[in-house]
Amino acid sequence: MGGEQWKAWAKGAAYTMGMQTANIPYALLKYYQALDLDDAEAMLLLQLLSFRQVEHNEFPTLEELEWRTGAAPGMIAARIQKLMKAGFIVIEDEQDPMTGIRYERYDLSGLYEKLGTILASEQQERITAISQPPAAAVSQATKEEERERNLFIIFEKEFARPLSPMECETISGWLDQDRYPEELILMALKESVFAGKLHFRYIDRILLEWNRNRVRTAEDARAYTQKFRQR
Repeated sequence: MGGEQWKAWAKGAAYTMGMQTANIPYALLKYYQALDLDDAEAMLLLQLLSFRQVEHNEFPTLEELEWRTGAAPGMIAARIQKLMKAGFIVIEDEQDPMTGIRYERYDLSGLYEKLGTILASEQQERITAISQPPAAAVSQATKEEERERNLFIIFEKEFARPLSPMECETISGWLDQDRYPEELILMALKESVFAGKLHFRYIDRILLEWNRNRVRTAEDARAYTQKFRQR
C-alpha cells in the first residue's frame, strides 16, 4: 500500500470512527468506584454498551468480549456473574415476534437505576448543604438564643412577673440592633433596681447614656457609676 493510499485509508477510517460513537454515561465513569466496581468490571459494562449501540448486538459472546478486553472467557464469565448478582445487568430470554426465534439479551436497566440513585443522593446532599447553614452558624445561633432566654429569665425574676412581648422585643433589640453586651444590660438592670426605678424606659436611658460616654463593659459601667455618684 502506497503512502498516499495509506493516508486516504487512514482518513477514511478516522471519519468512520467519528460516525460510530457510543454514548457512555458520564456518571458511570465518575462513580463506578463508588458503586464498588473495579476497572475491569466498569470496562466490561462499557463494552456491553458499545456492542448494543454501535453494532446492535445485545448479547455479545464471551469470545467477542475476550477479543475486546483481552481477558480470558472464564474471567469474563465470572465478572458477568458478579454484575448480575449485584443487580447491574440481567440476562433476559426474548422471542422475535416476527420469526418466533428465541434469543438472549443483556438488560442494563439495573446499571441505570444504580447510577440514578447515586445522582439523586448527590443532588439531595447539595440541596441540603445549600438550605442548611454551616454547623458553626447553627452553633452561634443557638448560643444567641440561649443568651436571650437567660436574659428574659433574669428580667422576669427582677420584675417578679412574665415579660410582655414588647419587653421581650426591647431586650432582643438591645442585643441584636444596639449590640449592647449582655453584661452591660445586666448592669443597667442592677442600676435601675438600685435607683428604685424598675422599668424598661429607665434601663434604656441608662444604656443610651453609657453608650454616649463610651461605656462598653461592666467595668466601665462600674467606674462611670461610681464617678457619677461621687459627683
